[in-house]
Amino acid sequence: MKKMLKPAIFVFIGIIIAFPVFSLTYYTMVRTSTPGFCASCHEIQPAFNAWKTSTHVNNAQGFVADCMDCHLPAPQDTINFFYTKTAHGIKDVFVHFAYGTYDREKSREHTYATFKNAQCRKCHRNLLNMPDKRGAMLAHRTVLYPKKGYEKKCVDCHRNLVHVDSEIYKYKEKQAPYRGLGI
Repeated sequence: MKKMLKPAIFVFIGIIIAFPVFSLTYYTMVRTSTPGFCASCHEIQPAFNAWKTSTHVNNAQGFVADCMDCHLPAPQDTINFFYTKTAHGIKDVFVHFAYGTYDREKSREHTYATFKNAQCRKCHRNLLNMPDKRGAMLAHRTVLYPKKGYEKKCVDCHRNLVHVDSEIYKYKEKQAPYRGLGI
């Protein structure tokens, strides 16, 4: 009986310790995964303001793509999500305190250089089903199935969609059809 009691005590103590630690970690991740939290850093405020006026927030579909959707791996990839989120947070805090300034243009170019198409494809999955937009469908096909040496990133053509400063809200239904840069 004593042999079974000792492991049961360790399991019970483990549960008592693990549950609050897991809960606090989850709570922290949820609370720090909102656009409002990102905007609480004054260096990020201009990017947040530009995002608010973009079609990733204001669109006919009513869908909002927030900071986490584009800048972090999908939450289902838990280990990579936590690692990347933590690394971004530490980097931002370090830049804030070590340099005191934030070079938005340099950060933007670095982000475009390291951006992966999978980030866009988390939301934009059905890129080849655009029967009324044959040119767009063919352009996306060259990105999805590139020939060796001709690989492209989504942001090569769509870099002016989100973090572009604007004084007005750009509602999709009140604009001319979007045309990518075609780079």
